Amino acid sequence: MVARITTPHSIQRVLNYNEQKIKKKQAELLHAANYLKDAEQLNFYDKLKRFTNLIHLNERAKTNTLHISLNFHNSDMLSKEKITEIAVEYMDKIGFCKQPFLVYQHHDAGHPHLHIVTTNIKADGKRIDTFNIGRNQSEKARKEIEQKFRLVQAEGRKISGEEIKPISQRIQYGKSETKRTISNVLAHVLNNYKYNSLAELNAALRFYNVVADRGSENSRIYKNNGLVYRILDASGNKIGVPIKSSLIYNKPGLKFLEQKFQQNESIKQQYKRHVQVAIDWAFVRRANLSMKELTDALSKEQIRVVLRCSKEGYLYGITYVDFKTRCVFNGSDLGKEYSAKGLLERCNKQSEKPLMQRPSLSQEIGDRFEHSKNLRRDILKTVDELMKPEMNQNANEPFEQRRFKKKKMLTQRI
Repeated sequence: MVARITTPHSIQRVLNYNEQKIKKKQAELLHAANYLKDAEQLNFYDKLKRFTNLIHLNERAKTNTLHISLNFHNSDMLSKEKITEIAVEYMDKIGFCKQPFLVYQHHDAGHPHLHIVTTNIKADGKRIDTFNIGRNQSEKARKEIEQKFRLVQAEGRKISGEEIKPISQRIQYGKSETKRTISNVLAHVLNNYKYNSLAELNAALRFYNVVADRGSENSRIYKNNGLVYRILDASGNKIGVPIKSSLIYNKPGLKFLEQKFQQNESIKQQYKRHVQVAIDWAFVRRANLSMKELTDALSKEQIRVVLRCSKEGYLYGITYVDFKTRCVFNGSDLGKEYSAKGLLERCNKQSEKPLMQRPSLSQEIGDRFEHSKNLRRDILKTVDELMKPEMNQNANEPFEQRRFKKKKMLTQRI
């Protein structure tokens, strides 16, 4: 069992999220604890009012809402009654047994899971401290419940090969609801992968046919620091309606991602060696590798390579997605010899004609200067030729005399 706890800013938004799932027949309300009515007798406003009445008792509290998800393994055969029993015991063990809470079972993922909505404001206006609740109370409760109900333990589980192959989990546009599909991918990638930039995040998301898009620099989304998520087709082209980050659970916008970037920066360092050793070992086994052969060799080590090329075919960047450690690295972050330029120098350049190294800026400026100098010389030569006097026997005669002879010749012809 895996437990996740979030503290959103709006109880109404969290409640509405789960109720919308019910309307779409993707969830059902199993239990309503510490309500005056049974779960099936409650309408939306009954559920909301019970929470808001407590929240208004302590309006200074910055944290007043908890959204908990309990996730189970597919082999855990759980009835609705058993799921409800687990939810009630979990809430008791983390100190929320006297609080009102709603238990929803969701059917929109590939594994059984439930959502719990509650508030940490008590009837006397005091709040239940939630600092490190996930690390302390929740972790202890999870282990005890796994033992009691004989659930598959989350700790120490080995990830199967199928779960780390992104190609088997790629989504297809039109097969399911766009928003739900993107949300499922984000729930997996955002929390499990380590990345330091939007480009690195997209390198991981693209293997699931999803991309985070800021829009063009002149677009309203870009100017307002907005972010949308889109589905990609088999060719990597954006398709379908973009989904705003604000409409997705947890609101994974730029502000959210910037916090993730900072958190992942130090965590990633310890996993660099795995990618570096895999690349070095590939060259040890075969010194004269082509870029394609290197990519294939790294793929066997569960490392996918993303090459960034210009329209002219110049290779200007490389990104590594390590599915074993779930880390994303830009090539230059690993060292010069692992960057795009470094790999091109180590690979067989003759077999990589399209992936040419882009000329340096100084070289481009020198070539353009030489071209401009030659062009200027040719123009001056042409102008000089045009400005030369006629080279004939009459060139030294006065202008009036030449004009008279020309007129006389014309008269004789007539």
